[in-house]
Amino acid sequence: MSTKNLAERILSDARSEAQTMIEEAKKTAASLLAEASSRSETLRLQTEQDVKEKADKILEKRAADARLECSKIALSEKRKVIDSVYELALKRLIALDKEDALALARALLDKYAEEGDEIFFAKNFKYAAEVAALPIIEKKRLKISSEELLLDGGMRLVGAVADKDLSYGALLQADREKHQAKLAKNIFKSE
Repeated sequence: MSTKNLAERILSDARSEAQTMIEEAKKTAASLLAEASSRSETLRLQTEQDVKEKADKILEKRAADARLECSKIALSEKRKVIDSVYELALKRLIALDKEDALALARALLDKYAEEGDEIFFAKNFKYAAEVAALPIIEKKRLKISSEELLLDGGMRLVGAVADKDLSYGALLQADREKHQAKLAKNIFKSE
């Protein structure tokens, strides 16, 4: 073989080997590209799923926070309604006419006064003199103080054993503690 033929054969073999290497490189590159694309797609899907789950959790938390805030607002408004009911009741008790005020005072003294208690009337109680003339005063030997107190209407009993706040505000507060839940249930039935 001549040198020229030998060189051509070497070149031909080199080209063939290069072509084989290029084909293998292309196959390897295609395989790596497909694998990378598959990984990328898997990662993209996982990332989308993670983002969706996190977004759902955030929305769920915000919805729960919004429900809680709405409940707080509703409770606050319900308390305002209950407050206004008791404020109105206090105004009505303070504004009782003579007959009703005396009947209430008589019932309170009969139930709570002990012999020898001293009665202190509220400054805004209009019927102190009439209450002082009730038969129960003499029957239980109650004393009438000349000192008036800043109470929400009504009176306070001061005794040797115990003092009793029979002011309208205190009576309503005791009523509220006992009946507030039932009152709220009746007022807000439809909820």
